[in-house]
Amino acid sequence: MRARFTQSFKMQAVEKALSRAEGINLAEVAESLGVGYSTLQKWIAESRNQTLEPIQGNEILSSDLMTKEKRPQDWSLDQKLKMIFTCASLDDHKVSELCREQGIYPHHLEQWKLDFANGNTVSNKVKNQSEVKDLKHEIKALKKELNRKDKALAEAAAILVLQKKVSAIWNNDEDDSQ
Repeated sequence: MRARFTQSFKMQAVEKALSRAEGINLAEVAESLGVGYSTLQKWIAESRNQTLEPIQGNEILSSDLMTKEKRPQDWSLDQKLKMIFTCASLDDHKVSELCREQGIYPHHLEQWKLDFANGNTVSNKVKNQSEVKDLKHEIKALKKELNRKDKALAEAAAILVLQKKVSAIWNNDEDDSQ
């Protein structure tokens, strides 16, 4: 049996693949979505050519489907909690199916569970994102400074070695002439 994915799911999968974090390859994204690597590549190519298969059945017909659907970030805490409880008694296949219907991915549910367990809220995430950005900037500046200091240290070590060699040569020449 061949799995049929909704147009909405395909578009979201392409969006996730194209906006993946640095260091994450396309195969990992495909695996996390539960689709084949070549299938995801085909969807990306079709989206670039604007030839993703037409929407059929009871799906919404819209060129801007992604903007009309509710994004995971737009869910309220109550809605997230209800979705977690709804999925708690379902098997993985049913959870994936329900998530596709709702326009989210199963990994969103896992993240929401962790957020509730850790007491994270939306405001904490926004604050954490700005902190992460600041820390990344600081790390970059510190790496740059460390690299500069390493080069200066290497230069100083080279000068000391050359001074010792010059000193050894000049001292040996003076000893030979006397």
